[in-house]
Amino acid sequence: MAPARSRRFDPALQRLAVALGVLTAAACAPSGDANGETAAARAGAPAPPALQPGDVLPASVRPGIEVLLSDSLSLVRGHRVGLITNHTGRDRNGTPSIDLLADHPEVELVALFSPEHGIRGSAEAGVRVDDGVDERTGLPVHSLYGENRAPTAEMLDGIEVLLFDIQDIGTRYYTYLSTMALSMEAAGEHGIPFVVLDRPNPIGGDPVQGNVLDPSFSSFVGLYPMPMRHGLTAGEFARMAVGEFGVEVELSVAAVDGWERTMPFGETGIPWIAPSPNMPSVESALHYPGTCLFEGTPISVGRGTDRAFQMVGAPWLDGDTLADRLNALGVPEVRFVAVRFTPENPGDGKFGGMEVGGVRLEADGPEYDPTLAALALLAEIKAMSGDRWSWRIGHFDRLAGTDGLRGALDAGATYAELADGWGEGLAGYLVRREGYLLYP
Repeated sequence: MAPARSRRFDPALQRLAVALGVLTAAACAPSGDANGETAAARAGAPAPPALQPGDVLPASVRPGIEVLLSDSLSLVRGHRVGLITNHTGRDRNGTPSIDLLADHPEVELVALFSPEHGIRGSAEAGVRVDDGVDERTGLPVHSLYGENRAPTAEMLDGIEVLLFDIQDIGTRYYTYLSTMALSMEAAGEHGIPFVVLDRPNPIGGDPVQGNVLDPSFSSFVGLYPMPMRHGLTAGEFARMAVGEFGVEVELSVAAVDGWERTMPFGETGIPWIAPSPNMPSVESALHYPGTCLFEGTPISVGRGTDRAFQMVGAPWLDGDTLADRLNALGVPEVRFVAVRFTPENPGDGKFGGMEVGGVRLEADGPEYDPTLAALALLAEIKAMSGDRWSWRIGHFDRLAGTDGLRGALDAGATYAELADGWGEGLAGYLVRREGYLLYP
């Protein structure tokens, strides 16, 4: 995913903003207060299998779009509404949020905004998305992944409330929450309330893993000093952006009804829709916080296969040898399995139509840490690649949130050396995060 304009987090300015009272209490208050999010019963019973269009909806986990329209319509009733969304913005029955809002008699939907991968989610990572028109509604679609990464004054003209409804995958690099944060800033600058229609974190709300980004490496693939696997929903991320990182906007969250932090996505009753072309499953999303780092290397992450980000490989790698070396390291709760695969039209230009050797990752327990697995992969694959190894330096460092990891690998650091002290700063992040959580 391509970088954009650099964003720098300034804690001193944020503290000044809090002191001056410019952050809305609704957005910043700890969980359990009157935070602007909708009140929702948090029933944790497992849901039935994923629904198909036309099925009857059970009383299970309701995404924010359903909560908004049933419980909190006052946030949008009678207002001119803009919606930041893509193909994942749907109710449990598969009806797009665009249509739900456009057809509602008490809502005036006037504009759409699309993130990376476009309004239909079909564009490859890093590919510019153009403005357009929605075929069904005739509404303008403003691209937030083209010339602009945030709504302009012209785009926002006449909009009275701005909504966000996109399925995130819980990883710092995934750009949908950067789009949301920059849009929040733009909305705040123009006095427009911002409402997040929340969705579950598909890889869980409890595990928090990886390194915390150094603010000097802030970019569109990591705006704030947060870990690789941040353990937040979009709504919680928005609350933290306001409370910790200086975003000034009137924020409300239509909270997911019935979701708990440890609930597997498959039990929510919300159908999985691949949020981008190479995120085919929750399993891919689980490994993504680690394997995405290989986007900054010559190694394939399985783009152009049905298991993208679940495996890595290159033509010069022997999967059996690599798997043996990795499994001998004792990385917690993961197995490395030798594979051969052929990327077809991969989009990243890596080995299209060529058979490659490598390994597939198999999570083997609830404490699996994909970022630790990535350290082992990086150390062993770099050592086995010899002079075939190279760096996409800027991109790797942006993803890693530091140049220290690359420097350690160039110095020949082993997995054990890299893992020693890995995750420094997580304890402080967890303390700061606590006040913005919405779900038990």
